[in-house]
Amino acid sequence: MRKGTLRQILLITDGCSNHGEDPAAMAALAREQGITVNVIGVLDQDTIDENGQREIEAIAAAGGGMSQVVYAKQLSQTVQMVTRQAMTQTLQGLVNRELKQIFGSDVSLEDLPPDKRGQVMEVVDELGETAALDVLILIDTSGSMKTKLPTVKEALIDLSLSLNARMGENRFSVFIFPGKREHAEKMIDWTPKMEELSTIFPKLASGGLTPTGPALREAIAHFGRKRSLRSWIGDGDEPYIEESSL
Repeated sequence: MRKGTLRQILLITDGCSNHGEDPAAMAALAREQGITVNVIGVLDQDTIDENGQREIEAIAAAGGGMSQVVYAKQLSQTVQMVTRQAMTQTLQGLVNRELKQIFGSDVSLEDLPPDKRGQVMEVVDELGETAALDVLILIDTSGSMKTKLPTVKEALIDLSLSLNARMGENRFSVFIFPGKREHAEKMIDWTPKMEELSTIFPKLASGGLTPTGPALREAIAHFGRKRSLRSWIGDGDEPYIEESSL
């Protein structure tokens, strides 16, 4: 497998979209372009709206990623867990694709003998620590998220510290939705550090519609603007690794 860049969108929200395109359809488009979409639903009460729960699950399923619904106090560890598990899931998908090309369409990682499977998982673990990772964090700042934003900030700083312990290069970008003039607004462009979070969060104003679909569309476009000319894309439903720029 080529060493390259794993690409993720991490959507943090607490409810249903109510404006624009179907967010699950946008997540499917992201997956076709090699971007995994993970979704974390944030609670501060006992339950999350049933429609919101379904939407969170549908977005993650369409985006080939993971979804979790958690209380705000559990957010930090959940953000780290989902990001890392999604990396492993993507790499396992790539391994299965390689195995099918070598041995035939019916062979997957689970079909290997235990010793061989263990060796392959060691490679997956190593790639998880050494591959470059681009994470675009998409934060819902609609009115109901106002009290949760300080916790979101701390969780993202913790994520940065956790991922910076990896050998691989990390790059983060942060968008919020709704933006002041657009469906989504870029707050931080691609950077290996997240210290700027401390300066942007006090300036965030909560309220307005929840255009999750349009925000995902803008996130996909932002990946396209930085994409290396040297890349390869698998079939639409396969994971993707973008080759590192020369």
